[in-house]
Amino acid sequence: MGKMKAKKNLGQNFLIDKNVITKINNSIGAKSDDLIIEIGPGMGALTKELKIKNAHLLCYEIDNDLKNYLEPLIDSKTKIIWGDFLTCDILKAIENIKYHNLYIVGNLPYYITTPIIKRIIDLKLDIEEMVFMVQDEVAERFTAQPKSKDYGSITLFLKYYFELEKLFKVSKNSFNPVPKVESAVIIFKKRIKKPNVIEDKYFKLIKDSFKYKRKTLKNNLNGYDFSKVKEILRKYNIEENVRAEEIPEEVFIDIANNL
Repeated sequence: MGKMKAKKNLGQNFLIDKNVITKINNSIGAKSDDLIIEIGPGMGALTKELKIKNAHLLCYEIDNDLKNYLEPLIDSKTKIIWGDFLTCDILKAIENIKYHNLYIVGNLPYYITTPIIKRIIDLKLDIEEMVFMVQDEVAERFTAQPKSKDYGSITLFLKYYFELEKLFKVSKNSFNPVPKVESAVIIFKKRIKKPNVIEDKYFKLIKDSFKYKRKTLKNNLNGYDFSKVKEILRKYNIEENVRAEEIPEEVFIDIANNL
C-alpha cells in the first residue's frame, strides 16, 4: 500500500505511536458481547487493536481513499460505514446488532470535537463509556473544576450527562503529520444519576451565565429575576458579585430549580 497523505480539510492527523494506541485500547472496557463505535478510524491503527476484544465494531470513516487500509479489517463483527458521523443514521445502523453495552471511541478532528459529542448526546443512546483523543486545551475545558479559567458552560453541559476524566496527554510527535497542538485522551463515563432539574431551563441558565467571561453573574443574568438568584447564592455563602466560573454545579442546579 502506498503512503497515505493526510487531508487538511478533514483535520486528519494519523496516530502512529503504538504505545498510545495500546493505552487507548486498554482504556476501553468492552467485551465480546458489547458494541464499539469508532469515529474516524483513519488507516486502522486503533481499529486493529480494538478487534482483539472481539466486540461488535462499527467504524465511521468519511474518507473513501482509506478503503485499501480499512476494508481488509471487515469481518462478521466488524463493519465500516463510509460517511460522515454527523449526518449518518446511527440508530438505523445499530438497530439489528445485538449487544450488551455500548462504547464509543475516536481520535476526533479538533474542529468538530464538540459537534460530534453533542450529536451523540442528541441521539439519546445508552452509552457505557466514551474514550476520545482531543486537543489538550479542549480536554482541560471539558474536565475543568470551578474557580479555574477553563471552567465554562460546556464543562457543566457535559458533566450533566457524564463523569469525565482526563486520562493522559499525548505528544504531537505521536501523529503523522505532526499537529501544531498537544492532545489528550479523555474518558466519559455514564452518569448513573443525573441531576434533578429541567434540562432546557438548566442549559439556558448556564449558557447565559457564561455569556461574557469577564462579567459578573448578575450582569450576565440581567434578564432574570436576580433577587431569587441572590437568595440561592446567600444560602451557599456566595457574594452576589460573583463570576459564573466560581459557581459549582449544585448551586447552578439549585438556582435553576428556584427560578
